[in-house]
Amino acid sequence: MSNVLILLMLLLFLSNCNRRITMYKVFIKISLYFLFCTIVSAFFTFTSSRKQSNIEKSLSGNDVYSHGSLNENVTFPIVINTWTFIEAGKKAWEVLSHGGSALDAIEQGCSKCEELQCDGTVGYGGSPDENGETTLDAMIMDGESHDVGAVGALRGVRNAISVARAIMERTSHTFLVGSQATRFALSMGFLQQNLTTEHSADMYYSWKNNSCQPNFWRNVHPNPSTTCGPYFPSLNVGSDVTVEKRSNMINEYNHDTIGMVAIDSSGRMAGGTSTNGARHKIPGRVGDSPIPGSGAYVDKNVGGAAATGDGDIMMRFLPSLIAVEGMRRGLSPDDSSAEALQRIIEYYPRFSGAVIALNINGQYGAACHNLEGNVFNFTVGYQTIGAHIESVTCIEKAKDQ
Repeated sequence: MSNVLILLMLLLFLSNCNRRITMYKVFIKISLYFLFCTIVSAFFTFTSSRKQSNIEKSLSGNDVYSHGSLNENVTFPIVINTWTFIEAGKKAWEVLSHGGSALDAIEQGCSKCEELQCDGTVGYGGSPDENGETTLDAMIMDGESHDVGAVGALRGVRNAISVARAIMERTSHTFLVGSQATRFALSMGFLQQNLTTEHSADMYYSWKNNSCQPNFWRNVHPNPSTTCGPYFPSLNVGSDVTVEKRSNMINEYNHDTIGMVAIDSSGRMAGGTSTNGARHKIPGRVGDSPIPGSGAYVDKNVGGAAATGDGDIMMRFLPSLIAVEGMRRGLSPDDSSAEALQRIIEYYPRFSGAVIALNINGQYGAACHNLEGNVFNFTVGYQTIGAHIESVTCIEKAKDQ
């Protein structure tokens, strides 16, 4: 910059010399004009880069931004996912920002969560069932073709989302479960690994020593509220009153899903989920995460959505599908997410969960109900800002019954 100023002063000096060479004066004026433009351009470039650097610096941590406060014009590619699983969002965004497909972003983003065991709710070593075993559910969906691959109660294989994609791309089926899904995965070259860790074993033994509380049994004897099984059918069969009690079990560290929706630079959309399910579930239980329309759903003509929370309740209402259909009718992503939850709340006022939604124009939103702190944090990644965390306030909570 100092050299530019010296040259500018020299030219100003020469321009004041009493010379009559017209062409030389013209040359001086042109040089001054271009120097002025160069200085102005350099100033604005420096200011812009400094501003962008400050934005990236402020978003490099886990700061939470109120949804809508950034006022950014979103362009493709874009990815959103449930909860503060920022590393998963960063991985998906990295794939998209380098020209990768939406399907690749979903697979690698969810795989990152499986690897990191996000909050103990995704991947190996979390949410042991009543036998102390961790099993996995996952799903991936192509919004262009509506192809789906899903896996439930997967045993002994850690890469659940990748197994789901293999089901979508290597078979004509949609859903494989249990030990047979494991056999398929091994035939596709996936490694067989122990999903139990010291942490999940400690969780299991602590639960056993607490008379197997809480659990998911009802209408059986001996009394499941005070003792462990084995259980046997009781004569009385009632409604699912345990939903009210179970609402206290669902929080950021005990729920179904990382849910993710992405649009790549070509405009193609995909969605996916991965989870180790409900903590202390009855062996064989499959949650809502791998159910198309419940855990996630995408439609190339409308948008996509994903849900998280009490999966046993959510799969009865297909909230992701309802959110997409709401956007089809012209609702915003925020309003369509809220509408999907209202369908559930009508029947289960103390239901705990959240929905995220993304339309084909790149507009995104979320809604939640009855979560701790009355807020829901989710992750978003797009051009200029990259992956960051935003929050929404939950819709009106149910009154105490």
